[in-house]
Amino acid sequence: MELVVLILGLVVFLGVHSLKFLAPTRRAAWIEELGERRFKGRYSIASALGLVLIVVGYAQARLDPVLVWVPPHGAKHLALLLVWLAFAFILSAYFPGNEIKGRLHHPMIVGVKTWAIAHLLINGMLHQMVLFGSFLVWAVVAFIFARKRDRQAARALEEAGLAPQTPIPPSRAATGLVFSIGTLLYICFAVWGHVWLIGVDPLRGV
Repeated sequence: MELVVLILGLVVFLGVHSLKFLAPTRRAAWIEELGERRFKGRYSIASALGLVLIVVGYAQARLDPVLVWVPPHGAKHLALLLVWLAFAFILSAYFPGNEIKGRLHHPMIVGVKTWAIAHLLINGMLHQMVLFGSFLVWAVVAFIFARKRDRQAARALEEAGLAPQTPIPPSRAATGLVFSIGTLLYICFAVWGHVWLIGVDPLRGV
C-alpha cells in the first residue's frame, strides 16, 4: 500500500512537470481557457499534492523496506561527487553566461538526472529505486524532448531566414561563481540539511 501512495505521488508530480513536453497542445489550451495565473495556481497545487504523496509514501515504505540489491563498496564516494555536480548543474540554470549552461543546454534536467543516478548507486531498497528511478526516467525523457524542441526552434529560424538569438558569451567568472555557491550549498546540505530533512547522514562511513 505504501508503494501505491509513493507511485501515485510520482505520477502526479512528474506528470504535471511533463505537460510542457508530452502534451504542449493540451497545456496551451488549458492556459488559454483558464488564464495563465489560474493555470499556474492549479499547476502549483497539483505539484504540491504530488510532493506530499511522495513524502508520505516514501516515509511509510521506509518502515517495511524490501531489499533489491546491495550497493557496491565505495559507491558512496562516487555518489557524493555526483551530487556535488548536480548542485552545480541545477544552480547554473539560474546564472546567465556560465560555461556549464552553455555546454549542457538544459542543466536543470541534467542536474536531476545526475542526482538520481547518484542515489541509485547507493540505495538498494525497492522504494528507493522506485523514487530515484522514476526521476531518472523522467529526466532522460525530458532532456530528449527539450533537445528536440531546440532543434525545431533552430530549424524554424533558419527557414524564416532569421539569425538565431546570440547567447551571452560564457564567462569563467560566472562559472566560478556557480561552482563556488553550488559547493557552499552542497556542503551545508550534506552536513546539516540532509539529516534534518531526510533523517540520514550522507557522510556517515565516509
